[in-house]
Amino acid sequence: MENQSVKTYPVEQAVRAQKALREAAGLMPEMFPVQAFVGMISDEIEALRSSGKTDDQIAALIMANSSIQITASEITENYASPEERHPEH
Repeated sequence: MENQSVKTYPVEQAVRAQKALREAAGLMPEMFPVQAFVGMISDEIEALRSSGKTDDQIAALIMANSSIQITASEITENYASPEERHPEH
């Protein structure tokens, strides 16, 4: 059986490429509702919670490192469980 490697790209590079494509196409920046954003970062939320971080601390970390304004309750309410993120096929 042939071993095929899967191409992967860092999120920063994917975002940079998408931004350039959207600008070239004359499209506005893509916007995510809070539910979609928290769903996207739920793997990281799970890992941080496992290491003892609270949703208040996670919200503070997000706000300190981006222009995103989010509350702990928004994280709690919109967190996607592992089953929701990785449904069985």
